[in-house]
Amino acid sequence: MYAVAWAINGQGAPGAGGMLTTLMPLVLIFVIFYFLLIMPQRRKQKEHQQMVRNLKKGDKIVTTGGVYGTIIGLKKNYVEIEVASQVRLRVQRSCINQLRGEE
Repeated sequence: MYAVAWAINGQGAPGAGGMLTTLMPLVLIFVIFYFLLIMPQRRKQKEHQQMVRNLKKGDKIVTTGGVYGTIIGLKKNYVEIEVASQVRLRVQRSCINQLRGEE
């Protein structure tokens, strides 16, 4: 009886298309988050990994802790840096934040 009443009214069954209109804002929000947050973060992470792989002796670096130094030795998981005359530190490769230019 109700199906006939809806058919006569021209609206179809109740809830038809409601699922799509309910999920569409969520999908739109995910797409926006992907392009504004996730994709740039992945790009930055890949650039950092490539920078860490390409380190070599003599590079001037800054660690995540803010320590400035020059690389004097490279190992698989860490690097040795010289921060002052005869002052050497051993830091993990992942703790190197950036290369700094010549000053």
